[in-house]
Amino acid sequence: MRPKPLAPGERGRAPGEVRVPHYASGRYAVVKGGAPARRGRGAVVRYLVEVERGLPFDPAEFAAEVHRTLNDVRGWARFQRVDDGPVQVRVALSSPRLTSRQCLPLRTGGELSCWNGRRSVINALRWAEGVPQYGGDLTAYRRYLIGHEVGHGLGHHHRPCPGPGRLAPVMTQQSKSLGRCRPNPWPYPHRKPEEGR
Repeated sequence: MRPKPLAPGERGRAPGEVRVPHYASGRYAVVKGGAPARRGRGAVVRYLVEVERGLPFDPAEFAAEVHRTLNDVRGWARFQRVDDGPVQVRVALSSPRLTSRQCLPLRTGGELSCWNGRRSVINALRWAEGVPQYGGDLTAYRRYLIGHEVGHGLGHHHRPCPGPGRLAPVMTQQSKSLGRCRPNPWPYPHRKPEEGR
């Protein structure tokens, strides 16, 4: 079964529409919190969003997209965005150079994102351009990036493609390769809205 197509209004900018500098300020600004978790059962994960100063993205728009992704019922859990106090995860949009620094000793080649033990470091170049495996669907790829790196923050590890033609687990390294799987941005892609309540 193929994943449902996105509604027309859900598509983000076309890949490559924003020019991302190799480096920006090297300093993060925390985006204002106050975004509640979606309704439902289960624990609420407190998180915050940081954006490197000098990147060509609106921090509030980035934070809103992260929040929509994390609180979708096909996602990991229920998430509350705050701007201070204890948090389980920090989601940080970073220039390629800052990503490389934050992700050491992992070598990102200026392209990959990572979990560094306290931050989901999202490479702004990938955020802007996506990868060929997602066929130009930048919104779906961005959801994968958030789900994958936050998944590490929740204790999940990499998983291989389970078989030809199947949906790739969100913890597959889809930015590198799908194997013989199909792209999938969600931890629980078959969950229906009523199941998440």
